[in-house]
Amino acid sequence: MLVRLISCLFIVALLLGGCKSKKEAVKHRKTTKTERRIKKDTKKHATEKEKTKTIVNPPKEGTYAEVVSGYIESYSSIAKEEMLQYGIPASITIAQGILESGAGRGELTSKANNHFGIKCHKGWTGERVYHDDDEKQECFRRYKDPKYSFRDHSLFLTQRTRYQDLFKLRKDDYKGWAKGLRKAGYATDPKYPEKLINIIEKYDLAVLDKQVLGEKAYINKPDNKKISTYSVKKGDTLYSISRMFNIAVDTLKEYNGLKSNDISVGQELYLHSVKN
Repeated sequence: MLVRLISCLFIVALLLGGCKSKKEAVKHRKTTKTERRIKKDTKKHATEKEKTKTIVNPPKEGTYAEVVSGYIESYSSIAKEEMLQYGIPASITIAQGILESGAGRGELTSKANNHFGIKCHKGWTGERVYHDDDEKQECFRRYKDPKYSFRDHSLFLTQRTRYQDLFKLRKDDYKGWAKGLRKAGYATDPKYPEKLINIIEKYDLAVLDKQVLGEKAYINKPDNKKISTYSVKKGDTLYSISRMFNIAVDTLKEYNGLKSNDISVGQELYLHSVKN
């Protein structure tokens, strides 16, 4: 009887041990399958992300058309903001950037974020690099971010009297602006206007100007009931005042009959249209 009881207990122990081993084996297989699926999905997600990045910012070894398209996509919003504030057609700004920076691939652009070949000139206190141009090792401005290069381009055109006639042209007259830049001495290349016009028309850059002008953001007006004039203070610029009252620089100049960006301390500026 005792022998039979021991035998039964031994059989039960074997059965319980087998079931436990089977459960652990099943559990182990299930975990392995789940981990394999997660790794596969992660790899797929990474591949799709890399593909999207390539489309937005095409590699330097891509076709020229791809590189130019990437340049336009990257900087068109900055060019439109500059048009809004300074009245320079976005189509002209982008076309000049493409032409002068090699669509962002030029040596000067790569090492200095300088998209328009602006030299140090007298009074420049920012960072600088030296680059062979008309002469060897000329001094060029270096920017921490490309957007500052676009801003300097706007200031370069608006603060020099020789370019003032450009701002009498319509903002959608890109052909007139291209020819006017050459006439004012911006470039010595006699085909410079033709090159700009070709770039604008090939890549349909005139649509950028239409987007700004169509929104009529450049005639944004303040609340005339609250304030009608502003007295210029030390350190003020037309740009800082325009940002303060949400008015474009061109609009401020039009309201006050200004032909340049020069203002003086104590000067009263109209912040709305004044008849007669």
